[in-house]
Amino acid sequence: MEEIEAITAVHHPVRRRIVDYLGLYGASQVTTLARALDQQVGSISHHLRMLERAGIIERADDPTGDRRTSWWQPTRRGFSWSVNDFADSPADAMLARGAERVNINTQLARLQAWRRNAAPAKEWSRAAFSTDTLTWATPEELARLSEKLGETLDLWRDEIDASDGTARQPVFVFTHGFPTKP
Repeated sequence: MEEIEAITAVHHPVRRRIVDYLGLYGASQVTTLARALDQQVGSISHHLRMLERAGIIERADDPTGDRRTSWWQPTRRGFSWSVNDFADSPADAMLARGAERVNINTQLARLQAWRRNAAPAKEWSRAAFSTDTLTWATPEELARLSEKLGETLDLWRDEIDASDGTARQPVFVFTHGFPTKP
C-alpha cells in the first residue's frame, strides 16, 4: 500500500509531469526539467523537494562530475493503490479520492490531446488502440486481470531496446477495469 503523502504528491499536475519525464528520460537536472516542462526553475525546484519528501524521487549523481548542478531521478517505476486502502481514515480517504480524480482526468486529457491532433502520422494511427470488454467477474478475478495486465506491460516495456538507434516517441498506455451495469 502506498502512503497517502506519496499519492497526493505525485497527483499534482506539475509533479506528475516531472515524474513522467524522469521515468522516460532518466536522471535530469532542474534546468532541463524546467525547459522541457515550460516551467520556472524555482517552481520545478519546489516540486522536486515535495516529491523527494514523499520518497518518489531522489538526488542523482551528476554524470559530468560537476557538483554545482542538481540532478534528480525516480525511486520507482509506478504506483499501485486503491481508495479503499484508506478506509480507516476519512481524511486520507478524501485525499485518495481527490488524487484518483486527478489521475483519471490526466489520463483522459492525454487521450483527448491525442485525438485532437488533426493528422497523426499514419503508422501511429494504426498502432494506437482502444480496447474494452464487458463480461462477468468476481473481485478476485478482476484483481488477477489487473496483475496480468501489469505483468504484460512490464514485459513489453522491458523488451524495448532503447539503445538500438530506432526513433521512438513517448507512448502512454492506460486501461481501467471496474464493475458496471450494461
